[in-house]
Amino acid sequence: MTLADGIDDLAVAAARGDRAALDALLAAIRPEVLRLCGRLLPNREDAEEACQDALLAVARGIDRFEGRSSFHTWLYRLTANRARSTYRALRRRWQVEAAGTPLPERPDPRRTSVVAGTRLDLLEALDAIRPELAETLTLRDVLDLDYREIAALLALPEGTVKSRIHEARRQVRQRLTGAD
Repeated sequence: MTLADGIDDLAVAAARGDRAALDALLAAIRPEVLRLCGRLLPNREDAEEACQDALLAVARGIDRFEGRSSFHTWLYRLTANRARSTYRALRRRWQVEAAGTPLPERPDPRRTSVVAGTRLDLLEALDAIRPELAETLTLRDVLDLDYREIAALLALPEGTVKSRIHEARRQVRQRLTGAD
């Protein structure tokens, strides 16, 4: 039995209401969830907040795991959505706290790493496009799921997934480069 099989077995047991399986599942997936959140959110504390949100969402929503796809695929979708949600909440909180204080439009490049700045630009661009496009693009280009996995996860034909990713890339590219 592989680690993935063990995780899938824990997920199935947790979905059936086994509390010990849920506790073991949450402990087992935490490092991976944190790593995935860190791929989207450049600040470690922000990634940890998103990780906690994702783990809470797993605990609350495990009964909706149907097993149509692997647990990891389901987890990636949930984690990507929670990380994007955490980013939006943090951005709103920053905007409220900064109200009335003149702040620069863009982060100071001397204090922001190129990687962090790029991820923030990507999150801004993803936030500006339709959610279903942002979700498919995140699953493919950030979390590296293949088209077949995304199609199964979203219950969509593979052609629709490819079309959404193509359109999302076009819109994100336009937003990042300012090109028409």
